[in-house]
Amino acid sequence: MLVPAEMSLSIPNACLNVPFSLSLSLSQFLRVTKQYLPHLARLCLISTFLEDGIRMWFQWNEQKDYIEATWGCGYFLATCFVLLNLTGQLGGCVLILSRHFVQYACFGLFGIIALQTVAYSILWDIKFLMRNLALGGGLLLLLAESRSEGKSMFAGVPSMGESSPKQYMQLGGRVLLVLMFMTLLHFDPSFFSILQNMVGTALIILVAIGFKTKLAALTLVIWLLAINIYFNAFWAVPAYKPMHDFLKYDFFQTTSVIGGLLLVVALGPGGVSMDEKKKEW
Repeated sequence: MLVPAEMSLSIPNACLNVPFSLSLSLSQFLRVTKQYLPHLARLCLISTFLEDGIRMWFQWNEQKDYIEATWGCGYFLATCFVLLNLTGQLGGCVLILSRHFVQYACFGLFGIIALQTVAYSILWDIKFLMRNLALGGGLLLLLAESRSEGKSMFAGVPSMGESSPKQYMQLGGRVLLVLMFMTLLHFDPSFFSILQNMVGTALIILVAIGFKTKLAALTLVIWLLAINIYFNAFWAVPAYKPMHDFLKYDFFQTTSVIGGLLLVVALGPGGVSMDEKKKEW
């Protein structure tokens, strides 16, 4: 059957309009959520530290006994470890949410991540290590957001230009964030797994190189949110079962990575990205 000339011309035009429509919808979404998205991103980002700090309080003896038995460090050092994790995480969360001394809070939470990576032997578990690195990527984005641009010597003229450390923090944060998605890839021959791997890999590459970054990051937020609610439903598991704590930990850590991606959506990829370079072409 022959296709009318008018219809044949309209099909390519319709295909070309799809990316434009998506970009327009994203712009409208960002305009509406401009005031609220950064706050939501920060709240999601610190959620795992908040949950872990509260857990340290309610599981004080269990955490202390574990560290003392694992490292043989004695009662005093084990108590100091739990106390440092509790105060460091809760204090850091309060500072970040109140927007006071955010850079110091970020450095403190970086230290907590490094400390727990060693103390809980995460260093030898590649999956959990990659997730901790992704969490560090979110903190790096938060640190970049908190850094004020270098004051210019003349009004309207940036003093640091494209060599600003903020831009490289955003690049490092984006690259580290995608490690979370590498832990979600499933290597089995089913059609759904193959499709999910292909789409997920394409999206994380787009975020890492900074091309169509906001759209790719928002798509990953939706995808990761759905996976998190479906697979990490800790509320459906009785609290006395060990799986409850495992799923709860996984849920809030994933939520923190979602927060990092929301920062990318809200603030953009930064200067070291293909989106920024396109403006110069």
